[in-house]
Amino acid sequence: MKRIGWQATLGIGLVLLSAILYTFHFTIFHDEHHIFIYLLGDIAFVPIEVLLVTLIIHRVLTSREKRIRLQKLNMVIGTFFSEAGTYLLAAFSDRDPDIEKIRQDLIITGEWGDEKFKDVWNRLRKYTYHVDMSMLDLMELRDYLKTKRDFLVRLLENPMLLDNESFTSLLRAVFHLTEELEARLDLKALPDTDVNHLEGDIHRAYYNLVMQWLIYMKYLKKTHPYLFSLALRTNPFDRAAAPMVT
Repeated sequence: MKRIGWQATLGIGLVLLSAILYTFHFTIFHDEHHIFIYLLGDIAFVPIEVLLVTLIIHRVLTSREKRIRLQKLNMVIGTFFSEAGTYLLAAFSDRDPDIEKIRQDLIITGEWGDEKFKDVWNRLRKYTYHVDMSMLDLMELRDYLKTKRDFLVRLLENPMLLDNESFTSLLRAVFHLTEELEARLDLKALPDTDVNHLEGDIHRAYYNLVMQWLIYMKYLKKTHPYLFSLALRTNPFDRAAAPMVT
């Protein structure tokens, strides 16, 4: 209500100021014909001005703002993969008994275009993500995620994530897995039912990690070739990958 009242007051004040200035003009020159010619001309230009401001300038500014927000958001996503995501991808995929079915789809190259990324995306969505729990050290995973807990909390508090539902889902999945592991005192003596429950949480995180990683790699290829080059050389799915340039 205060904002509306302030705007109304400003509008009335501007209209009164305009009327005073026109009155002052008439008092000096006594030429109402001249006043009405320019007044009508100014009013006639208002629709064009509205068109320029609302449909063109506003759209350009909005597009620029979205582009800047996207850049900042992907900086956050890149930080996540550097700090935790790449490690988790390697940990889960190394214990995926069926990883060879999709490994080649995850060996990204500089020749990939939009269509290639789209085809791989569609195939990865249909893949059944599975981690062999007997090969996974839950205590080691819990200890690692505990060291990243504060980092994950800070990411969840970032308001920019409201614009990216898929990455928010990934963070929630990883954070939920962290809480589940921390809530158990002894991870070596879990009943099968509980292991199955944790397995579901891990599969959820694994799926979201892969899909978000693919989206991020596509973004890097388009916008940051030097970061894309490093990402290729540290690809967690490529056994031949090495950070050193040869």
